[in-house]
Amino acid sequence: MIVVKIGGSIVSDSLHVSIFEDMAALLRNEKIVIVHGGGKQVTSVAIKLGVKQQFIVSPGGIKSRYTDRDTVEAYTMVMSGQVNKSIVTRLLQQGINAVGIAGVDGGLLRAERKKKLLIINDKGRKMSIDGGYTGKINRVNNSLIEALLDKDFVPVVSPIALGEEFEYLNVDGDRAAAHIAGKMRADKVIFLTDVAGLLIDGRLVEDLTLDEAKRMLPKIGFGMEKKILACTEALELGVGEAIVGNGSRENPISKLLAHDNCTVITAHE
Repeated sequence: MIVVKIGGSIVSDSLHVSIFEDMAALLRNEKIVIVHGGGKQVTSVAIKLGVKQQFIVSPGGIKSRYTDRDTVEAYTMVMSGQVNKSIVTRLLQQGINAVGIAGVDGGLLRAERKKKLLIINDKGRKMSIDGGYTGKINRVNNSLIEALLDKDFVPVVSPIALGEEFEYLNVDGDRAAAHIAGKMRADKVIFLTDVAGLLIDGRLVEDLTLDEAKRMLPKIGFGMEKKILACTEALELGVGEAIVGNGSRENPISKLLAHDNCTVITAHE
């Protein structure tokens, strides 16, 4: 079984037909679960609604959206509505029995609401702020996904988690994919993005072990660092292999499975 994370940049770019054609071919022999992003669409709609968007940076250099009450409502609406159903529709056009679900459905993703966030402010200093409606995944209930896969449906998951007080929480899509892949004991987790993979000094890093990837994390820039972190989490949860690569080319998933021009991270050498 494969978990595929479709990045927001791929989703917003006319929903590349080749991705879905590729999935249709792979589904003859594989079970696939899709997790998607869509941050650009959330930002666009939130601004139209008059909801100010703020982005923060952690001491580890990870950039993320600050999610207040108004933002989590916009986030839930766009992710589980517009973006999710756009992907489902494109899959259905390829003859794929897709079902769109959110992480709250069936209690799929449960998370602990972050009480405080430690960030780096504009002056480069550490400071603590209210955690808002951001969550850290602590439980995955995969029974709904299992039921859908057993009936040959393809689950398409939006990364909205349910908090301890049953509030909606924004959780990172890459890390949601990692946790779902780990719970499902997936053979592979694939992160589709708009670049070839992890680039260091302009050169593609093709192969890494889990330990090497963890040591490299502090050196990785905005954007890619969350994907590599998610890769390490997936491997630690028991996934066999994590792959990061370009989703904009022809038959991207098949090429990544063949380790064609991408970054592959494995637990051991």
